[in-house]
Amino acid sequence: MTDRGSAGKGPLIVIGGHEDRKGDMLILREVARHLKGGRLVVATVASHQPEGYFDAYKEAFAALGVNDLVELYVEERAEAQDEEKLKVFDGATGVFFSGGDQLRLSSQLGDTPVERRVREIHEAGGVVAGTSAGASVMSDTMLVKGSSQETHRIGDLHLAAGLGLVRDVIIDQHFAERGRIGRLLGAVAQNPRELGIGIDEDTAIILSDRQFEVVGSGGIYVVDGGGVTHSNIAEARTDHALSIYDVRLHVLCHGDRFDLESRRPTVPAADGASRAGGR
Repeated sequence: MTDRGSAGKGPLIVIGGHEDRKGDMLILREVARHLKGGRLVVATVASHQPEGYFDAYKEAFAALGVNDLVELYVEERAEAQDEEKLKVFDGATGVFFSGGDQLRLSSQLGDTPVERRVREIHEAGGVVAGTSAGASVMSDTMLVKGSSQETHRIGDLHLAAGLGLVRDVIIDQHFAERGRIGRLLGAVAQNPRELGIGIDEDTAIILSDRQFEVVGSGGIYVVDGGGVTHSNIAEARTDHALSIYDVRLHVLCHGDRFDLESRRPTVPAADGASRAGGR
């Protein structure tokens, strides 16, 4: 896999949840590779009960040769102003947001010194990764809640501001496993200028320079509403089913690439190196 995070901002590794922590660990291996020997801060802020999260990641990353891990947890937003909390970022070249509730992440960390330190690390070339809730919070418009495994109903969707590490996308996770295509279509119907990106479990996108590459065992679904000719999102009753015409869907797997500016998949590397280890 090419290393496109070597200059300028570092990569974002956006994970759909339940990434492999015992076998090949393709996704966590990418996080470890981009640390380049520095410290990894594991932020368990999204969880109301964070016990066990850090220990599980400590064990997994130790198997990959990463031993300088520290946990960041804040119970209340005021703690994100605490100088002692900020010391965990000393020497850090990466931040990993674990799963839980994405609204906790955005409400506890948004516009705080902790968020600014995360951005500084990212802008200095460090890696920022997030799984499940930690994936959803990366976008500027964040999908918070909506029904799964059914046709989307107008008014059933809850959106909020995320951390905005990547712009012009809305990210959903546990995608195929929880049948979330309906709610992602609803989010895109409300915000057709933004691409919807649905990420399966044990699957991630590695995003750098407005392009991403897929890693993992599942699929990535990209919903493009730029060419939509009709939707009933503004006119229908709140309990009415969504209607939307001429939406474009891309389905990508391990090794595939996508350009966010052109809104198109790109041709994988000719030597097939990016597909090494694919399943």
